[in-house]
Amino acid sequence: MRLALIHISQETNDFNPVPTTLADYVAYGIYEGQEVIDRLTGRGQVGGHLAAAGGAETVPIIRAWACAGGRITREAFDFFQEKIRAGLQAAGRIDGLALQLHGACAAEGIDDVEGAQAALCRELLGPNVPIVLGLDHHANITRQMVDACTAIVGHRAQPHDQFDTGQVGTTVLMRIINEKLRPTTAWRKIPLVTHQEQFLTAQGPMKRWFDRAREMESDPRVLQASNYPMQPWLDVAEGGWATIVVTDNDQALADTLADELAALAWSMREAFMQRTAIAVDDAVMAAERAPKGVVVLSDTGDTVFGGAAGDSNLILESMLRQGTTSPALIPLISPTAAARLTEAGEGAEVTLPLGGDATPFFTPLSVTGTVRKVADGRLDLTADNQADSQGEIDMGRTVIFEVGPATLLISTLRGVAGNLPSVWRAFGIEPTEYKIAVVKTASNFQFFAPITSQVIRVDTRGPGQSDVMTLPWRRLPRPIWPLDPI
Repeated sequence: MRLALIHISQETNDFNPVPTTLADYVAYGIYEGQEVIDRLTGRGQVGGHLAAAGGAETVPIIRAWACAGGRITREAFDFFQEKIRAGLQAAGRIDGLALQLHGACAAEGIDDVEGAQAALCRELLGPNVPIVLGLDHHANITRQMVDACTAIVGHRAQPHDQFDTGQVGTTVLMRIINEKLRPTTAWRKIPLVTHQEQFLTAQGPMKRWFDRAREMESDPRVLQASNYPMQPWLDVAEGGWATIVVTDNDQALADTLADELAALAWSMREAFMQRTAIAVDDAVMAAERAPKGVVVLSDTGDTVFGGAAGDSNLILESMLRQGTTSPALIPLISPTAAARLTEAGEGAEVTLPLGGDATPFFTPLSVTGTVRKVADGRLDLTADNQADSQGEIDMGRTVIFEVGPATLLISTLRGVAGNLPSVWRAFGIEPTEYKIAVVKTASNFQFFAPITSQVIRVDTRGPGQSDVMTLPWRRLPRPIWPLDPI
């Protein structure tokens, strides 16, 4: 058995105007052919596929990953279309395709990148070769995706277990081939777009929704039941939540279960909108008064893992204005500041504007501080289990800059911002020596969990803000709740 493997992933935030380019993919590594297996065995979604494939031969085409951000450029879209075309044409006989995409990627002028990629694979492989599409559970499901693929599976947890998704997808693919199954799919769009504060699957309404999908999979007729609370900053014509049920040749059962999952999500829509984030000043003072650290302050509006640009200065401004004294870690993505501080050199005292480089949500803040370290931002996270499938990343020229109680990690590229303790340690900073750590993520707190005393979500504005009502929506289908009174 020969299984082709393609993994291309980026999550688009339409409220971040900075485009995602091929250079952003290069910063995390674009691998082709045998290099995909050599670098990713045992790690991430690719590693999950390889573990499930067993004795089957894997024909790796390409692996490319970029951090969430603005729409990908047309150049990047065309590049990957050509890599898919050339790779599958050169692959020879293929019994099945493990297609691993994100599901919420948009390009310049193209809302549905993954639909176009899946359609190209179907065109090249013909109608009879099974294609199993593995998606992030924040994907936006489209008609084109469903039509092009034999079956669709998704992440079963948030925080995501990418290895698990790779295993599930390839297990389903091999069953289709070996057992000659006849997958039937039912999918339902749900007119919902909610903030991210209830996205964790270990608790609340999301746990109830995802647990029900797992219960459905205990029926041997059900190959996969997957839920998709679309990431809430994708402004596209087919936007909205979705659910998918795949059965073995039982359309009536698939329809019944998909209806149930959609109805369950809709019945909990008010619960999905419950907020836990608190005002910036209140959050900062709560961390300041906490009996011990490390207190994680989640900069929800500037969630780099949700596609924001990482240029928010709101928490820093609050600390300086309120006169806090607790030592704090704050990441900031600013190519301009990184260049200026690099030129000044280590030990220099510098006054400069910080924040608001990329997005209109923030106003530059004038600060004075000391340059402590200037470094190359190339990091090897291969040994860091928390990094999952990232391996080597490039954060560009990176500077450690001290401003009052804050130690800032100012990078040229997004990388993973300061969302992993190992990133700070790579630049000589031990996070456990700090009372407060600001993370540029709205829900991926697991990386700091072993050293965290508490997590406080901060109600910051920005491309990833929880206030979905005031975002400048243009393309989202209407009516949709809660933007409209359905």
